[in-house]
Amino acid sequence: MIKNFDQLLEAATTQKTMRLAVAAAQDPEVLGAVAKATEMGLIIPILVGDRQKIVELCASEQIECGAFEIIDEKDLEASARISVQLVRDGKADFLMKGLIDTSILLKAVLNRDYGLRTDNQLSHVMLYDLPTYHKLLFLTDGGMNIEPTLAEKATIIRNALCAAYALGMDTVKVACLAAKEKVNDKMPATVDARALENMCREGAFGDKAIVEGPLAFDLAVSREAADIKGFKSDIAGDVDVLLVPNIEVGNGIGKALTYLANAESAGIIMGAKVPVVLVSRADTAEVKLYSIALGSVVAAGQADMQV
Repeated sequence: MIKNFDQLLEAATTQKTMRLAVAAAQDPEVLGAVAKATEMGLIIPILVGDRQKIVELCASEQIECGAFEIIDEKDLEASARISVQLVRDGKADFLMKGLIDTSILLKAVLNRDYGLRTDNQLSHVMLYDLPTYHKLLFLTDGGMNIEPTLAEKATIIRNALCAAYALGMDTVKVACLAAKEKVNDKMPATVDARALENMCREGAFGDKAIVEGPLAFDLAVSREAADIKGFKSDIAGDVDVLLVPNIEVGNGIGKALTYLANAESAGIIMGAKVPVVLVSRADTAEVKLYSIALGSVVAAGQADMQV
């Protein structure tokens, strides 16, 4: 099992090298991360975008791009379509967002004619390497689904489980977060959390997942807090996945982990046929590199499961 980001990078370099299609690759930060990932042997990149801008940016950033495959396409929508079709045609293994709006890329991913849609809801999955926690911690969904329904939360859990299994996790412990541990009809998050726990007991998430809820954040991450409160739990203090009730909670926890807890992070979109690496312009070079590594390992894991 991968326990930290150093091991994540090692896993990405020792597995089969995955091919990454980058939509609208004319972004200096993205190009820097792609170049570093290529140098480390994590990926083989295919850059789709404005060739002249890509070459000029590589020169200004002192990036050697002579060996990169570049598909010249200035139009953003066409760039997204070509990148998706590369995956659809088996020429790339996963995707990355470059200098393009997320909505444009995901529209191509979800296109019924050439896209990569499945029956699953798309969801954002963040992975954190925290100096204050004993293993990697998933957080979902703080970046895509605003106020998910119960059915959507179930799919969000399945997407996170898929990513966790690709990292070698065996039994995956999921905490459905709420403000309290008792179900209260006036607090929909508690009602949904208990429903998800019951669904898990009935086998909805397979035999390698433990889903509990509702759980407050402190009980989810601290066995000591659970013991003090006399709360019985099979996962308290040892969770792998934090399922948030809405995007505000996920966004707040994620940024608190990054800016106050010195967490390193990586982010991908799950639910399509392959992971989509989605990073912010404000993300550090390390975040972009770790996100590429996460996407590569998950893409390889998904490919193995389909064999």
